[in-house]
Amino acid sequence: MKIVSPQEAVKVIKSGDCVHIHAIACVPHKVVQAMVERGRAGEIKNVTIRHLHTEGPAHYVERDLEGVFQLNSYFVGHNVRKATQEGYADYIPVFLGETQRLIREGYTPVNVALISVSPPDKHGYVSLGTSVEATLAAVECADTVIATINPNIPRAFGDAMIKSDMIDIWCEDNSPLYEANFAEPNEIEQAIGKHVAALVEDGATLQMGIGAIPNAVLAQLGNHKNLGIHTEMFADGVLPLVEKGVINGKEKAIDRGRIVATFLMGSRKVYDFIHDNPEVMMMDVGYTNSLDVIKRNPKVTSINSAIEVDITGQVCADSIGTKHFSGVGGQIDFLRGASLSKGGKPILAMPSQTDKGISKLVPTLKVGAGVVTTRASIHWLVTEYGAVNLYGKSLQERARLITSIAHPNHREMLDKAAFERWGPHFHYIPAPWKK
Repeated sequence: MKIVSPQEAVKVIKSGDCVHIHAIACVPHKVVQAMVERGRAGEIKNVTIRHLHTEGPAHYVERDLEGVFQLNSYFVGHNVRKATQEGYADYIPVFLGETQRLIREGYTPVNVALISVSPPDKHGYVSLGTSVEATLAAVECADTVIATINPNIPRAFGDAMIKSDMIDIWCEDNSPLYEANFAEPNEIEQAIGKHVAALVEDGATLQMGIGAIPNAVLAQLGNHKNLGIHTEMFADGVLPLVEKGVINGKEKAIDRGRIVATFLMGSRKVYDFIHDNPEVMMMDVGYTNSLDVIKRNPKVTSINSAIEVDITGQVCADSIGTKHFSGVGGQIDFLRGASLSKGGKPILAMPSQTDKGISKLVPTLKVGAGVVTTRASIHWLVTEYGAVNLYGKSLQERARLITSIAHPNHREMLDKAAFERWGPHFHYIPAPWKK
């Protein structure tokens, strides 16, 4: 193994290449910066960059580098959101579980993969640590793999373990990983957490997103029994439940006793938790987000969120009108997987209105809004005002149920919109909040 500088390593990148960058906390920032410096020096141009959400700076999307780098991301994170909305970067709509397929089947080829790994063990293996996602596919398919050895990368098991001979060029870095620390849930988020927790059964297999609401839900599960985890990601909220024995995976049908994820985003506590821990399996996203895999576990309870939902159950979760905000992600993967699981419960949970008092439950989605979850896919919808099951309900029934969990300030508006849409027939059945 020969260690070279980041500047030496990125000389392999040529104009016109496609570069894949390891995601979330595993971005090899020194190598990425060296690539950007080559671009600023005029040594390369027309380089396509692809990745999922990344933490830290993303200088390759800056305006002065237009024509040098073109980001086509699989998910729009906060560090590239403005550039994407302004057209200096772009987004590839794709189910999270199929990101690896785009790479493996050649739809998004990879010439150079930039990754971070743990130090090699005595058997010649390194670990992709906190983020396997589609990066494993990139490592398998890339012409050249540049790996940064970082002792702060946890030695995670599962598909995260790869042979050293899959790597062509080695660098070193001991920079700490980016951490995500979440604020305590507020009163509204706590109310949502209680409603969702009431739907979670003992023995359920959980999938949750990231942020205050999932943490609020997890905080309410301390008296549950034998919960399992099969998810695309998890954060700090699961750790107290693991310590209490609430999360033990005993009733999972597959990967029994194991916590399964494809990436992590949390504090150092989470990274330390997965280090050398055989209880955690960090797997390829094609496995974690496979409907055939998800549905095999019992009582799969998926907890996701949305930007807005219309009164018929159409869900926008990736844009604010035409302004792209995030991505399709794994919402559909797990909503569909949970719906096919025996006793499964697909749940969408969100505040009834924005911080500015604008209703998130609307007569129609904004012009240009992306429908991530269709009317046919939605089941449970939860706000701080309650939980309703829309599955099997007609459009007019849905409108009444959705309005019943809207903020009181907006219920009359939604009621009027439904009346204008369906006429006087809409009021043959009393609205739930008018009983």
